[in-house]
Amino acid sequence: MRDGVSVTARDPGGTAQENLKDIAEAAQEMFVVLTINTKNKIIGKYVVGVGLVDQCPAHPREVFRPAIVDCAYRVIVAHNHPSGEVSPSAEDLRITRQLIEAGKILGIHVIDSIVVGINDTNGELCWFSMREEGLVQFS
Repeated sequence: MRDGVSVTARDPGGTAQENLKDIAEAAQEMFVVLTINTKNKIIGKYVVGVGLVDQCPAHPREVFRPAIVDCAYRVIVAHNHPSGEVSPSAEDLRITRQLIEAGKILGIHVIDSIVVGINDTNGELCWFSMREEGLVQFS
């Protein structure tokens, strides 16, 4: 799915607010890739995986396909936690590391992995940036 909106990939919170609120509200996990050009503008937004309420497969083949088609220089990967708890799981960290390594081979930099959800208490968007929290070494 291509979004077509070209905005700048600024900070993780701005990226979540501008591009990921729709998946945060989904009842099942969804995995999204935002393709980004050399000027840090978002080229496209693609849903590359839809899973269950508590898991969503994400394979490098599906994640990087739209980035290659868009001739993207960078990507941000993101997924939602329908529970609203945005702390990444051990599997989230493993997949992010795998995608970073695959991106290095392809010459497409993974610059962040963001988990989004809706807070049960106040209904507001919440997010977790693995880059901002230093959980994973990004290229």
